[in-house]
Amino acid sequence: MAKKTKPQGAAQPKTFSLHWGSGIVEEEASFATPYHQPTVQLLKFTEGEAKGSYAVRFCHYDHRGRFQRSPLIIDAADLRTLRKALQTSPKLRRLLAQLG
Repeated sequence: MAKKTKPQGAAQPKTFSLHWGSGIVEEEASFATPYHQPTVQLLKFTEGEAKGSYAVRFCHYDHRGRFQRSPLIIDAADLRTLRKALQTSPKLRRLLAQLG
């Protein structure tokens, strides 16, 4: 099941904090597998030395919604599902298109 979360309206955006800056998750594309929830995030830096820049984070959550600090592994069979999840994240899709 593909899903996308985008901060808007009264909903609180997800935030992040790294050594070189902090900010909000502007776009996010994710889907559930039996093992975890692979996620690609567009990070918008609003504070720190990276303020004003963007980054792409490849990460995952467990099934309880907890952020996991381990490598993201996506089964090759799930790449189509990730592609579908990215369809509702235009900025992320444009950035990732630069890989091809």
